[in-house]
Amino acid sequence: MVGKRPDGYHNLETIFLPVKDLRDELEITKAENCKWKTESEMEQDGIALDNAPEDNLCIKAWKLLHEEFGIPTVNIRLKKNIPFGAGLGGGSSDAAFTLKMLNEMFALRLTDSQLEQRAARLGADCAFFIKNQPAYATGIGDKLEPIEWNMKSEKWKVIIEIPEGEHVSTKEAYGGLKRDLFGTVRPNLREVVKRPIEEWRSLIVNDFEASVFPAHPAIAALKEEMYRRDALYASMTGSGAAVFGIFPR
Repeated sequence: MVGKRPDGYHNLETIFLPVKDLRDELEITKAENCKWKTESEMEQDGIALDNAPEDNLCIKAWKLLHEEFGIPTVNIRLKKNIPFGAGLGGGSSDAAFTLKMLNEMFALRLTDSQLEQRAARLGADCAFFIKNQPAYATGIGDKLEPIEWNMKSEKWKVIIEIPEGEHVSTKEAYGGLKRDLFGTVRPNLREVVKRPIEEWRSLIVNDFEASVFPAHPAIAALKEEMYRRDALYASMTGSGAAVFGIFPR
């Protein structure tokens, strides 16, 4: 964590990575009789969400493009497989892919850069999922730089787990941040991720752990358990509650 901004957001320094086996299912079709409808409709199944369909980021993504380009109403079906409140970016990825699908469906011809600008208006980390490639992120998570990533090797595997019953809201995680973390000088993440994974434990720190672990000891315990299971590196994902471990195959 770098510091708090005048607009209330926090400046970040982080690494975003796609996880190919972790995905929701999103289907968008043009609405029938759309001339009589003023709002798109959404059907959601899978993991139950804690907000109304009209408040979902997929609908907000449609509204953003509807207001700018006048695209017609659509029907959105979302099957939720990625747990929310886990720091895995499920909702943000759904929003970004909604923008990408609508851009193609209605031939808006927006470039990736233009889509990233609009995605950032929906959520701080939404822009990452437009290209969905390993990235070094600063700003509020919307300023992205491609990075070299050494985790493509068949020598490693990534395991992600969530303690049963644990849920961490973004508000809770940010609200508990310690201000004395701001401005702390740390190794350059772009360089650190090129180093052997065995060295990361002493170099890469998730600042959210200091605010989340005291209130959620089960998450802290899971991280330590992964090290007991011989993880080369383990950390909470984003603002939690998931924990990932990098293990030798």
